[in-house]
Amino acid sequence: MGASATATEMAAATPKQAYDISGPLDPTRFYPRSGLLPAVVEVRGQTGPWDTVGQTRMLMLSDGGHVVETITDTISPTYFAYELSDFQKLFGALVKGARAEWRFERTAEGTSIQWTYTFFGKPGRGWIVGLIVRLLWGPYMQKVLPPIAHEVSRQAAARAEA
Repeated sequence: MGASATATEMAAATPKQAYDISGPLDPTRFYPRSGLLPAVVEVRGQTGPWDTVGQTRMLMLSDGGHVVETITDTISPTYFAYELSDFQKLFGALVKGARAEWRFERTAEGTSIQWTYTFFGKPGRGWIVGLIVRLLWGPYMQKVLPPIAHEVSRQAAARAEA
């Protein structure tokens, strides 16, 4: 069992637009440093858009560490997920892996984007991982998702005008 956090935000876009726009967004633009959590400063090893099962990429972090992401599921336009491995630094000592899931659901206002992150602690470390997720990662997700949803809305509007 893992420690999870979820953030939800609205985007002025259809689920298909939100799905198509959010996946390829550059993580270095949306994942800043926040307290003990390092920023994503570079993406390595990604070839093509971030939308195909099996594709991997390495996110380089501002603390000198990295994490590897691998897409595991894509169900356009409602869902995609990826697993995270090879954590370094603090998270490397605490977690054996993580899973991120993105859901896109049509609403009267546009699309609800729901982002869930689950960290799987190493043996005996689940309690501290749960504490970190509750005190640091969950609030971080609440800060990160609104700019992503705003960018989805901006790009959807620009595409509609074109």
